[in-house]
Amino acid sequence: MDAIILQILNGLDKGSAYALIALGLTLIFGTLGVVNFAHGALFMIGAFCAVTLSRLLSLSHKVEVPGAVDFLGNPQMRDVPYIYDIFGESLGAGIIDWAVPLSILFAIPVMIAIGVIMERGLIKHFYKRPHADQILVTFGLAIVLQEIIKYYYGANPIPTPAPSAFVGSFDFGAVIGFEPGTIIYPYWRLVYFAFAAVIIGAVFAFLQFTTFGMVVRAGMADRETVGLLGINIDKRFTIMFGLAAAVAGLAGVMYTPINSPNYHMGMDFLVLSFVVVVVGGMGSLPGAVLAGFLLGILESFASMREVIAIIPGINQVIIYLVAIIILLTRPRGLMGRKGVMED
Repeated sequence: MDAIILQILNGLDKGSAYALIALGLTLIFGTLGVVNFAHGALFMIGAFCAVTLSRLLSLSHKVEVPGAVDFLGNPQMRDVPYIYDIFGESLGAGIIDWAVPLSILFAIPVMIAIGVIMERGLIKHFYKRPHADQILVTFGLAIVLQEIIKYYYGANPIPTPAPSAFVGSFDFGAVIGFEPGTIIYPYWRLVYFAFAAVIIGAVFAFLQFTTFGMVVRAGMADRETVGLLGINIDKRFTIMFGLAAAVAGLAGVMYTPINSPNYHMGMDFLVLSFVVVVVGGMGSLPGAVLAGFLLGILESFASMREVIAIIPGINQVIIYLVAIIILLTRPRGLMGRKGVMED
């Protein structure tokens, strides 16, 4: 039982990332009808927003150490971050320590701006083009963004630690009645799952309970009728593209302590996220979230040593096998809508 619970926790961790990226993908497809293969690159850029802010906060200058000299008699120098000069050493050190969560504030405007620029500068020209054209141009854009990140940040992963308050593991087993030490799980992975739940809930609440969201949902169902009512639906869809980019970026920001950012991490998640979207049903937001967590849990169980010993390599293909089975039995996916991508 403890092994099962641990794998469920691992699955929720992976599923959180899949669900957040798939949610943004589905928002874009549902509103604009665009198959955006650059969405994984937005996840990557979000992660590098955390790297960038962490580096900016750590910028330092040389300060002489009073009364200390080296073996040549020269004054010893030490690096002091500029933020110490502004906020003091204690508060400055705390700000640097919490660089990843603080990156959320930095990433939101950056990702919204990138999303709006992408939509207005490139994507809008492909609204009425075939999906194959959309895939080719957005995939090309993803490669360009990937190479830009590689040029400026290098090819090696960049460790970006979580705040020291969340370093270590939580004794989950003791909380639910098992022997202490039976189920140990990293604090930050639990934080990531909670963060994903909040973001997913916020997106659904925004679409369900705000006037803006209601108009967007109406536009997703019948764009022409909404336009005839005098509503500038194109402007709202542009904003939704920016918000979808922000969701992907925030997923990347909070994932940095789990997986050190690297230039190809967007591509690593992109294919899996598209499988999640297809399994959940193209254009279905609840389907994307459900499929994300479902496939994350299945992948986690398939990674168990006992399972791999019986079926070697099953952890590498389980998601695709499940996708084949679901699409053979339910061609529209788990919660797909009639008429979406059926022309």
